[in-house]
Amino acid sequence: MKPLIGISCSYNHMDGRFFLPEAYVEAVIKAQGIPLILPGSGSIKAVAPFFRAVRGLVLTGGGDVDPGFFDEEPLPGLGEVTPERDRFEIMLVRAAMQRRIPILGICRGIQILNVACGGSVIQHIPAEIGKPLKHSQSAPRWHSTHKVSIAKGSRLAEILKCNSTRVNSFHHQAVRSPAPGFEVTARSSDGVIEAIEHRESPFVIGVQWHPECMAPKDRHARLLIGAFTEAASRTDQSRKN
Repeated sequence: MKPLIGISCSYNHMDGRFFLPEAYVEAVIKAQGIPLILPGSGSIKAVAPFFRAVRGLVLTGGGDVDPGFFDEEPLPGLGEVTPERDRFEIMLVRAAMQRRIPILGICRGIQILNVACGGSVIQHIPAEIGKPLKHSQSAPRWHSTHKVSIAKGSRLAEILKCNSTRVNSFHHQAVRSPAPGFEVTARSSDGVIEAIEHRESPFVIGVQWHPECMAPKDRHARLLIGAFTEAASRTDQSRKN
C-alpha cells in the first residue's frame, strides 16, 4: 500500500494564503507516495486527525526561520520570517520524532528540523562564512551548480551509493550547530552544512538542496526521495497516536 506523506506548505500572513510548489507533490507521487498537504499555521490540533494517518513528513522550502526560535536576536541579512509557520512546523517535527515517523527536510526544512530538535541556524551565510560559494544559483531549478562531500558510512551515502554529488542551491541560511542526536553528513567546499541525519531514527534526514526539483533529471535525487517513501511505507501502522 502506498504511504500517505504529509507535506508542509508556505503561508502568506498578509492575505491568509497557503501555497506549495507542485514539484514536491509530483516528486512524492512519482516515488509511490500519496501526498497530503498540511497547512502552515495554526494549531496542530487542527490537523491531528490527518497527521495521525501520515506515515512520512516532508518539510519544504520557503522563507527564513525566525531566530527567536533558537534564542538569537535578528541580524542584518535576515529575510522575511513567518512565525506562525515556524511554530506549526516545529510542532510537526516534534510529533513526528515522538512517533518515529520518517522525515525528509528540504532547504528551509533542514533548518526547521534542526531548530525543532534544539540546534541553531546561520542567519545569513555571507556574514558568517568567509569566501562562500554562490548558494542562490542563477540557473534552472533542476540544474546542479556545486558539489557536496558526503560522510562515509552515513545513511545518505548508503542511499546515494557515493561519497559526493552535485546539487542545486537556493538559500542564504544554513545549519550552524546540529541538534543533539544529529550528525553532519554533507558539506559544500566552503564548509556550509548541506545535510544532517539523526543517529538513532530509521529515517530522519535533512538536505539543504532541492531534490524534488532535480528528480526529473537526476538519479541521486530520485534515490533520496524513493528511500524516504520506502521508509514511510515500512512505518509501523500500530504506532501510538
